[in-house]
Amino acid sequence: MLYLIVLIVSVSTISAAAEEEEDKNTIYEERMGLFKKTEALTQIPWYYFAAIDNFERNILDSNEPEQVVSIDIPDEIWFGIGNIGKNKDIGIVEMHDGKGKDGNGDGQADPNDPEDILYTMGNILLESGPTEDDIKIGLWNYYQRDLTVQTIKNTAKVFRKFQDINLTNRDFPVATNYNYSYRSTWGDRRGFGGLRIHEGTDIFADYGTPVKSTTYGVVEMMGWNLYGGWRIGIRDIYNIYHYYAHMSGFNDDVKIGQVVQPGDVLGSVGSTGYGPPGTSGKFPPHLHYGMYKDNGVNEFSFDPYPFLRKWERMAKD
Repeated sequence: MLYLIVLIVSVSTISAAAEEEEDKNTIYEERMGLFKKTEALTQIPWYYFAAIDNFERNILDSNEPEQVVSIDIPDEIWFGIGNIGKNKDIGIVEMHDGKGKDGNGDGQADPNDPEDILYTMGNILLESGPTEDDIKIGLWNYYQRDLTVQTIKNTAKVFRKFQDINLTNRDFPVATNYNYSYRSTWGDRRGFGGLRIHEGTDIFADYGTPVKSTTYGVVEMMGWNLYGGWRIGIRDIYNIYHYYAHMSGFNDDVKIGQVVQPGDVLGSVGSTGYGPPGTSGKFPPHLHYGMYKDNGVNEFSFDPYPFLRKWERMAKD
């Protein structure tokens, strides 16, 4: 009887997981369909809508229910000043100089309708023009924040390269077929350059151990840093900046602005830093791996250790 109960529970768990995965695939397909439709209406490439939507989804509280489209255009912009009752009739919205648009032909500019939301965002961007540079200006005019514009442009670049928005693969930041060790070191005290906390996890490995991208993203920064030595920074599609430090050098193919994916080799483990360019050997060889989340207002460090444990299991499987 016990075996039968365990079997039923196991089958139910597998079935629930499969159903959840199917639901996720369905919502990604629905989103892509909407992005492509809005591209046809506005002539703005679909991956910009996908990137804007992705940025806004990833500044939301993770406990909020996931929407098909997460772009939230403020009411005063959508309905216009004076439309106190928030009347959705497209004629009344336009009379009050609201920017809300009817994207599905029902005569209503509904801020909760995905088609209307995307069509409205497209028209807001088109106020600055249709070219790539114009879209960048349109994003700046709307968000008024450089990091937001940069993140959206990077994410659009990733979606354009892979022609997909369901990019969920991950990898561990050092090659798992080499010897390495790590523990949770986020928040530890550091003294070089003044008392500060350690904003990352140290993964100890031999010189030359390959360092890999953990995620899909764009190389945003690389070069020498007083604290981090030879380091690389990658902005991913989830509004997270991944910081790799103390490397011995970079892969010749890696350049600023390059799109990367999980498993791409960035360089190798070293012990550089804590001095002028070329300083090395002031501590054992290791990779410092840090993660910084952007919530749309500010950027902050958080503990990468739980994610590293998960990605390590994924890499070994």
